[in-house]
Amino acid sequence: MKVILTVLGYVCCVVGVVLSGSELGSFEDFTVIEKQKEGLLSLVENDRAASPVSSKPLMVPLTLIQGAASTGAVCLDGTLPGYHLHRGYESGANSWLIQLEGGGWCNTIRNCVYRKTTRRGSSKYMEKELPFTGILSNKPEESPDFFNWNRVKIRYCDGASFSGDGGNEAAKLVFRGQRIWLAAMEELMSKGMQKASQALLSGCSAGGLASIIHCDEFRDLFPKTTKVKCLSDAGLFLDAIDVSGGHTLRNLFEGVVTLQGVQKNLPKSCINNKDPTSCFFPQNLIANVKTPLFLLNAAYDAWQLQASLAPRSADPHGSWDDCKSNHARCNSSQIQFLQDFRNQMLSAVRDFSRSSQNGLFLNSCFAHCQSERQDTWFAADSPLVKNKGVAESVGDWYFDRVQVKAIDCAYPCDNTCHNLVFK
Repeated sequence: MKVILTVLGYVCCVVGVVLSGSELGSFEDFTVIEKQKEGLLSLVENDRAASPVSSKPLMVPLTLIQGAASTGAVCLDGTLPGYHLHRGYESGANSWLIQLEGGGWCNTIRNCVYRKTTRRGSSKYMEKELPFTGILSNKPEESPDFFNWNRVKIRYCDGASFSGDGGNEAAKLVFRGQRIWLAAMEELMSKGMQKASQALLSGCSAGGLASIIHCDEFRDLFPKTTKVKCLSDAGLFLDAIDVSGGHTLRNLFEGVVTLQGVQKNLPKSCINNKDPTSCFFPQNLIANVKTPLFLLNAAYDAWQLQASLAPRSADPHGSWDDCKSNHARCNSSQIQFLQDFRNQMLSAVRDFSRSSQNGLFLNSCFAHCQSERQDTWFAADSPLVKNKGVAESVGDWYFDRVQVKAIDCAYPCDNTCHNLVFK
């Protein structure tokens, strides 16, 4: 039976797309819009309240990185970055799973100034504890391969996928994503990660992009004898044309890269051949990642549909509103546009998939971030491709049980999806 996940609070301005000042009225209007976007982004990316679990989830407290300020590794507002760590035990005592939190980006001074008044830009507003569900669960019936590992969620408070380095003194903003990444790694190494026998770097959405950008850096932290791999969940953002023929996501990424000084931290293998904005797109990075990498993505990614393909700026009359809120309301031409998007995704991973060390799970769902939600990661009715779910596929790949190159047939063939529907 097809599962529909209803997301309340749908706003037509579309989550995650950063609007320029010319498209807005007063700063108060801007703040209202940003709050709406912030709320919907949370629902799309990691709606913990709507992610059913068999029992009460483990709550893990926030730890601030006390030494981070000495290296300038701070959030947008200058506060200390943080993480949540739950220790492993028995066979998982020397295994480490690192999850990089997602949450969009900020590409203008105005947007970043707003962002620093939220948990995505300041540790002052971060939850003091978070539930560990899905891949982070401590229950074998919820995460059979990783439940007793050391599991860490690194909070996201820089707005550039842990990759910026710069600042704006007039706006009292600091862009220190790369330094936060380094400070977090140094902290975790001192907490025992340096002795890891196996490690997995993962991330969702903007964190999924970060896990690709930092994958080889993560590998280099460990001896060659350590088994190290990376997982990107919903991080395969495409440099696609939107419904108006424009480049909404490219424009957004260009602002992020330029404003936050990201270029210096992007892989040289890409920068030497392409412009910096292109090198913020995963499709131009994955071929040069040397470390084994797994791409988990919905072929009709709900966030990209909302924010990149059919944002209000590209659809001012709202002809895509019904389709964006519920895929069942898409007309035939809209479905064809989305099939073209899926084809672009398949093309982007073609060479990547040929490597025996890489893994792939592309399901034909209208979803986003499937590793952190219990219902999509590992449950009785979780999404399947070739009769295998996400958790089993990731585990098979990580532990080299079998190769995993799971690509779903095109919509509407999959009746196991947990599709996001907005109201």
